[in-house]
Amino acid sequence: MKKAKHPTSNIQHPTHNDDRRTYNRDSGVAWILREGDTKERKYDLEERLLEFASAIIDLSEILPNSRAGSHVAGQILRSGTSPYPNHGEAEDAESREDFIHKLKVCLKELRETRRWARLIGRKNWAADDPTLLFVLKESDELIRIFFASIQTAQRNAVAQNRRQPVRPRYPSVEAV
Repeated sequence: MKKAKHPTSNIQHPTHNDDRRTYNRDSGVAWILREGDTKERKYDLEERLLEFASAIIDLSEILPNSRAGSHVAGQILRSGTSPYPNHGEAEDAESREDFIHKLKVCLKELRETRRWARLIGRKNWAADDPTLLFVLKESDELIRIFFASIQTAQRNAVAQNRRQPVRPRYPSVEAV
């Protein structure tokens, strides 16, 4: 089956495993992990989202104290800290549809955060600050994770619906 080109910007681009950036909140330093390094990569999504939200707070604090800087700081603060609690809501979803919806909210907020971070970079408001590099890299990775999770959950929902036979409904004996 031939895959058609996706007409929107929702296309996910591959990352290179040999150039992974990690952010240390305590020192405020981003470092590059290369293959063969002894540092372990984080796979705990909750911890990654918490670290990401913390970095967003740090980034918003270094933006200029101007009308535009305050506006962008407020916007990235809202969108960048939102995925952490929304992921918690997804973990306690009431249904599969609710779970997928909450994951989509996280994805939407991460995409918005990436846009604000790109604007900050374009304006050179955080020039040479490793926090911005971390936010840009981590937002890309988190977007890929949530995008794939949503696709998997949707595929699983379709597969489950196909497995469940449609049962005819008959009136109860008491209704007769």
